[in-house]
Amino acid sequence: MTGTQEKLAELRKLLEIAEEPAGEAAIEKRRKKGIPSARERARMLLDPGTFVELGALMRQSGNTNAIYGDGVVTGRGYIDGRPVVVISHDQTVYGGSVSEVFARKARAAMEFAYTNACPVVVINDSGGARIQDGVTSLAWYANMVTLQEDLSGYVPMVAVMLGKCAAGSVYGPINMDILVATDDSYMFVTGPEVIKAVTGESISAEELGGAKTLERLGTVHHVARTEQDAYTWVREYLSYLPSSCLEQPPIVNPGLEPEITDSDRELDKIIPDSDKVGYDMHEVLLRIFDDGAFHEISPNTSPNLITGFARVDGRPVGVVANQPMALGGALDAACSDKGAYFIRLCNAYNIPIIYVVDTPGVLPGVEEENNHVIKRGGRMFRALLEATVPIVTIVTRKAYGGGYAVMGCKQLGADIALAWPTARLAVMGAESMVSIVGRKQLAAAPEEQRPALRQNMIDFYNATVATPWTAAERGYIDAVIEPSATRLEIRKALQLLRDKGAVRKHNPRKHSLFPM
Repeated sequence: MTGTQEKLAELRKLLEIAEEPAGEAAIEKRRKKGIPSARERARMLLDPGTFVELGALMRQSGNTNAIYGDGVVTGRGYIDGRPVVVISHDQTVYGGSVSEVFARKARAAMEFAYTNACPVVVINDSGGARIQDGVTSLAWYANMVTLQEDLSGYVPMVAVMLGKCAAGSVYGPINMDILVATDDSYMFVTGPEVIKAVTGESISAEELGGAKTLERLGTVHHVARTEQDAYTWVREYLSYLPSSCLEQPPIVNPGLEPEITDSDRELDKIIPDSDKVGYDMHEVLLRIFDDGAFHEISPNTSPNLITGFARVDGRPVGVVANQPMALGGALDAACSDKGAYFIRLCNAYNIPIIYVVDTPGVLPGVEEENNHVIKRGGRMFRALLEATVPIVTIVTRKAYGGGYAVMGCKQLGADIALAWPTARLAVMGAESMVSIVGRKQLAAAPEEQRPALRQNMIDFYNATVATPWTAAERGYIDAVIEPSATRLEIRKALQLLRDKGAVRKHNPRKHSLFPM
């Protein structure tokens, strides 16, 4: 009969093996690559000392040589004192490939997140399905990712891409809310070798699916220099979100600077006198939110539209802002995808949206039309229409044409719309107007008088049509405010909207159809 001490010794021995299931070979492999173990990665992400592993002794049944863990480490812990589930691929065990046991472990971890309404972070470093397991691997991979549909919009989901993420394993990360990658990681469905064999094209892994390439294309939301930088970014990102859609986002340092400050007053002179001169919208955002803090999402994807998180009176808000320094702040097809997704992300997790508007409208051109700017712009339009969270809009300068509409106009859903005295709200800018409306009048004038006549028409239009006063008189905006008052006006607006509900009229449909 085996005694208690022997059983304890056996447990300790098994746990020691499970800690490094692939032994010295795995340690040496990681040493050469300069990477941490799957468990170390989970601990780097979480609050110190809080990681509790689940399923450490799971392995394939009927195989005495099966390796513990089966290529994935799962568990739970805390970030800033709030519970989080972590799934971390172990590339030293079967290359981190997906098998039945792997999928059962990952699914169980996601079920725990669903039952306990807490975020999920998946640290990806996988070669995809386990080839030697055949269709069993594919079936269990599908069984694992089906739970993502239940989790989507219910709890925050973050994918961290490290090393290689290839073949079918790309579909898990891309169906999570946010995808973060390190500089040296890459992701693709078919690798350079397969493409070379099938099509004859030669391309490097970096050009095909490197992190920077994917960030530019909008697949990746943030690229970090190191693993630790990635985990730090994820922790900050989660600090703006609730643990689930059942909760409100966390409040941090409310009531800061209740009076107008010198930083606020700098906004009174930030807009250039000439409409043709740009300015950095980040300089505005820096001054209208708590502590000047701004957690940007997708900064290197379509920089003409800025998206990210800030705080107002301690409470998280999502920010959608035009950037006059890129394409003059014009809206194009790519930035419409970026904006639509971010709006829906905020709406899912009860985060109010602040629009900061300075756009000449939709970017013209044959390429944009061929790029489905109509359909993709329609998604941003619909995302605004569907949003039920509080929405506050600030027009700093231009709000022309379609840009006026999709950038949070009151008629499409903004609860409170404000404008600076420098705002211009119109169908189009004065120069474009003259080219269309004033064409015949200019053609009839003597040639030497045309420049002066053209300028007079522009000045008249700007003074009488494209002004915030007309919009305010007709109730299309709620107020014209001094720029220096913006921070406190946003605070007052959101206090007023704090109890806004998400109730919609009864409709028997299953769901609406999004322009895809």
